[in-house]
Amino acid sequence: MSNHAVVKALKFVLADNYMLYLKTQNYHWNVEGPHFKVLHLMFEEQYKELADAIDKVAELIRGLGEKAPGTFDAYITNTTIQPGNENASADQMVKELLDDQETIHKTLRKALDSAQQANDEVVASFLIERLTVHRKIAWMLKSSL
Repeated sequence: MSNHAVVKALKFVLADNYMLYLKTQNYHWNVEGPHFKVLHLMFEEQYKELADAIDKVAELIRGLGEKAPGTFDAYITNTTIQPGNENASADQMVKELLDDQETIHKTLRKALDSAQQANDEVVASFLIERLTVHRKIAWMLKSSL
């Protein structure tokens, strides 16, 4: 598999990460209820962690010789993450973000397959790290329900 296939897969990873970042930050701002403080802080940790990942994905794309997409149009076209609803209940927010962990896991696995087929150990290593992070986030979200 070529670098182009790896970059294409990374662009989907970038879009999903960016859209999950926006959704998580939205829920950080708008969560309400008896578990407000815990969820507010947890969502903040998660969106800050995603911000760092977004930058790393974009840099991987650039390092492979292509431009990293940076527009909402590009992200909306390439994402599988559904937009958030700031009026959702706290439990619904947690459930949606938990579902999104499964969604992003699938996107990361596809990208990992592309990187492994291209023998790109740098990208593969990064994607394995991201899978580990999202597994932990899923556990934390699931434990909050």
